[in-house]
Amino acid sequence: MTSDKKPEGIVLTPAQLKSRNQRNTAIGLAVAFFAVLFYVVTIVKLGPGVLVRPL
Repeated sequence: MTSDKKPEGIVLTPAQLKSRNQRNTAIGLAVAFFAVLFYVVTIVKLGPGVLVRPL
């Protein structure tokens, strides 16, 4: 039995890892942008009266 351990599964090259990280960052930024967009659109549609609370 040999002691050399080979990684199991798919091993990505450094270029593939960099590409994956860039893609994940772009997806994360897009999700954050759409979350902020929905928040802003909701506040605009509700109007400024939603912030006025009775004492």
